[in-house]
Amino acid sequence: MSGHSKWAKIKHKKAATDASRGAAFTKVTREITAAAKEGGGNQDHNIRLRAAVARAKEINMPNANVENAIKKGTGELPGIVYENVTFDAYGPAGVAILIEGLTDNKNRTTAEIRNILAKKGGSMAGAGSTSWMFSSKGYITIEKKKIAEDALMEIVLDAGGEDIKSEGEFHEITCDPANLEAVKKAITAKGIAMVTAELTKVPSSSIAVHGNDVKTLLALMENLEEQEDVQAVHANFDISEEEMAKVAAQG
Repeated sequence: MSGHSKWAKIKHKKAATDASRGAAFTKVTREITAAAKEGGGNQDHNIRLRAAVARAKEINMPNANVENAIKKGTGELPGIVYENVTFDAYGPAGVAILIEGLTDNKNRTTAEIRNILAKKGGSMAGAGSTSWMFSSKGYITIEKKKIAEDALMEIVLDAGGEDIKSEGEFHEITCDPANLEAVKKAITAKGIAMVTAELTKVPSSSIAVHGNDVKTLLALMENLEEQEDVQAVHANFDISEEEMAKVAAQG
């Protein structure tokens, strides 16, 4: 889990940049449309859609954009049909990577992701090679300075949370995807700010990454995230605070 929290922190720092150049809007719009197509336009009955709309609010997407994206998904408005795609891969140090995307051209997307992997020490793997290592979870991170672990545990467990781990600067909360909104509401009701709150895939085990592999792996993760058809990248790496500090010092 510690690797997941560190990557969540990195993504949070770069989110403002993504939003400013429109990349985040594009990815969220696709996710909303695909979620509405898959499970309907009612957020009360569509967990994936509810999470996508919440993400749209976080990046200040206009309500009209959100509504249009939903309507394109339900067929009320014409739009491009996107296909859900999943790629299994391995990165430096044997780290398992699961890449989720939405595309209107699977062959193009596959070729581009294969190219990114090859340039950054990774490789595509057979279908299912890594996906079995990950399970769907609601995932929330909160800075430790905001609240003590014991106090947070009481709030979260009563709301349907499954587990809390405190590592580095963060408390990490996991829950069943269906309980994510209830846990978020319980935390918000106490006036506690969250760093991330999302549906994600959590690995069952992790691999420690050291030395030169750290910078290469993080560059690979960023390049995959920035590919326009990629919606999410999950990996089972664990990088120590010391190794992260070395990378930060190198710029």
